Amino acid sequence: MYHEALQHLRRGDTILYPSDTIWGLGCDARNEKAIEKVFSLMQRPINEGLVILISKIEQLSEYVLEVPDLAWNLVEFAEKSLTVIYPKGKNLPSNLMGKDGSIAIRLVKDEFCKGLVHKFERAVVSTSANFSGQPYPLKFEDISPEIINTVDYILKNPSGENKNPQPSQIVKLGLDFGFEFIRK
Repeated sequence: MYHEALQHLRRGDTILYPSDTIWGLGCDARNEKAIEKVFSLMQRPINEGLVILISKIEQLSEYVLEVPDLAWNLVEFAEKSLTVIYPKGKNLPSNLMGKDGSIAIRLVKDEFCKGLVHKFERAVVSTSANFSGQPYPLKFEDISPEIINTVDYILKNPSGENKNPQPSQIVKLGLDFGFEFIRK
């Protein structure tokens, strides 16, 4: 079921897929040119930072310079989808991270989306499949036809759409290891 999507990700293409939260645009999180395509598709300024998805908590160490103890607990025990913004990313293109070098990461728990990320064996970009400033697409029908016609590949979940689509909670960790909720 993931075969074609994985081929597109490996080629540096963009995909449209049901993430663990809402419909998302994605690409290989280590491919700078693919990330530029996502920004262009969304009509969003480059270097605003994007979210990446991981399938195993151990992958945090691959993409975050220093993972505070608090983060391990937040991520592992979150009941809702939780995106954590870490102060300093690593092993990722600069156009993926925030202007300050931060990186937003979400550990995927939804089985369909987790399967895609796990089989890809590296982080996948996940940003809402909408033009900058427009409403989030909670279902496929909410996505602009212009995005649908421009993306390289569309992956649908054969068992249907997410039953309770909503954006993730977002928490930002500081260099001093304090934190603040950006979106609850």
